[in-house]
Amino acid sequence: MSCPICGKPTQHRYRPFCSRRCADIDLGKWFAGDYALPSEDREEGAEAEQATEDDAQKRP
Repeated sequence: MSCPICGKPTQHRYRPFCSRRCADIDLGKWFAGDYALPSEDREEGAEAEQATEDDAQKRP
């Protein structure tokens, strides 16, 4: 099995990754929403968009 981030062989301790670095890169992608799936529900999309706008207004 190879690391999904860099392609190197995996290490048992960090499986399915090869290192802590690649595991952290993957976690950062999750936090950034890179793995988000688009919703086909228009109401859900509108709610998410409104929440994002509300959060942006709260920031200085």
